[in-house]
Amino acid sequence: MKLLLDTHVFLWWRENNPRLSREARKAIATAELVFVSAASAWEIAIKSGAGRLRIDGSVEEWVEASGFTRLPVHFRHAAALAGLPIHHRDPFDRMLIAQASTEGLVLVTGDRRFEQYGAPVIWT
Repeated sequence: MKLLLDTHVFLWWRENNPRLSREARKAIATAELVFVSAASAWEIAIKSGAGRLRIDGSVEEWVEASGFTRLPVHFRHAAALAGLPIHHRDPFDRMLIAQASTEGLVLVTGDRRFEQYGAPVIWT
């Protein structure tokens, strides 16, 4: 299985946060590949710059240290985003949905608004 982590899931994994479900932890630990989107790095940078999130080190270092794979944002992802219904207004989450659908990835998230897109999800 190939996974794409929602931003909060990536942060929870890094913190070993107990809010991450046993099912999600097992899926991440045993996945063939685990991706973290450049959109998540962008979201983390914005929140960090605004003082809403404190990070030690860089997201890129965290991704590498976790053994995860970086997922760039491509033009095909933007094209898929344009075709998504507006069930979810968060631009970062919408990009994750577009990336997962384009790349055939299972999303790991706790955001129930993702259900409206019919994408395969592992819940936190």
